Amino acid sequence: MDSPLSAVVAGHICLDVIPDMRALPKGSFLETFRPGRLIETSAPILCTGGPVSNTGLALHRLGVSTRLIGKVGQDPFGQVVCSLVEAYGSGLAAGMVVDPQASTSYSLIISPPGVDRIFLHSPGANHAFGSADIDYDLVRQAALFHFGYPPIMRQMYQDGGRQLVALLRRARQTGVTTSLDMCYPDPASEGGRADWRAILQACLPYVDVFLPSFEELLFMLRRSTYEAFALQGGVLERATPALLHDLSDELLGLGVRLVVIKLGERGLYLRCAGGPALSGMGRACPQDLSAWVERELWAPCFQVQVVGTTGAGDATIAGFLAALLRGLGPEEAATLAVAVGACNVEAADALSGLRSWEETLARVRSGWARLPLRLESSGWEWDAANGVWQYHPSD
Repeated sequence: MDSPLSAVVAGHICLDVIPDMRALPKGSFLETFRPGRLIETSAPILCTGGPVSNTGLALHRLGVSTRLIGKVGQDPFGQVVCSLVEAYGSGLAAGMVVDPQASTSYSLIISPPGVDRIFLHSPGANHAFGSADIDYDLVRQAALFHFGYPPIMRQMYQDGGRQLVALLRRARQTGVTTSLDMCYPDPASEGGRADWRAILQACLPYVDVFLPSFEELLFMLRRSTYEAFALQGGVLERATPALLHDLSDELLGLGVRLVVIKLGERGLYLRCAGGPALSGMGRACPQDLSAWVERELWAPCFQVQVVGTTGAGDATIAGFLAALLRGLGPEEAATLAVAVGACNVEAADALSGLRSWEETLARVRSGWARLPLRLESSGWEWDAANGVWQYHPSD
């Protein structure tokens, strides 16, 4: 694995069961799913889910030598998870931990046409995942270590995130570049009630690349703002350059080198730290540091026919990390991130829509149209050559 293009992806993994609902008419969700009604669907999609699968296998698909670390039970679902992972490439499941005392995590994903998906999720073995489950010798051989979904992994958020901090600190000590993804927990769950501001303050000094969604970040750092936006009818459409700048300021102040905020169909926001901070970000450090120093940009999404959104954020992350490992600049990294995310939503599951790195790059360079995005904000300028908005602060 010891190469510039190598990654270890660890954290949450589960079995996803996705009923095929494409034949259902678009209409009222409450009418379709009223109590007592039998809804006929086609054969389900059975696949692995969570960032270990979604981001890890996407990186593998994009040509990055990848190893996966997750925990499953010694049960039929666990056997299916390991079998599905191994089908993508020999050795990919070698880092999986089998816990005979735990059940394998699974999700039932309800994704009717024209409606955002709903998850029925059992955390299972993910709640038992701890710092000791990481193979740090394997991490020592990689350029990048990515960890995902601590809000639905009990040991990662209990005791103020002590296990998460220990895991990231020890990984960072190997010289690897660390990246962290989040997820939106059930607000009423134990993970949803955790003090995420305190947890982030403790763990982000050991994170080089932080890649939450806008909703997750607001929920964790600006709970009152998140709740107010939700009451007003939506959160994502209220993301503004000023608010994103304010949030990324706080994250950079906590030690993050690259802040990547996923914005759904509105694209991706990137904010970079200064030169001294970037130079210390491990083996996946950008080759041309000067191209990244103190950059701030917003990349619009590409136009596609959306079939499903399962794993779209994880795929977007894989696109960004693959570009970083290949030494590309910030404009290209943000563009490839939203390109891989766009390919993802062209299929119902998390992986079927993905293409190889070369195919994705060719699609971008062929003139693939973007969704319209206009930023009426001082200092932001459209870069037509790269297809992104860039912020240029006034002197």
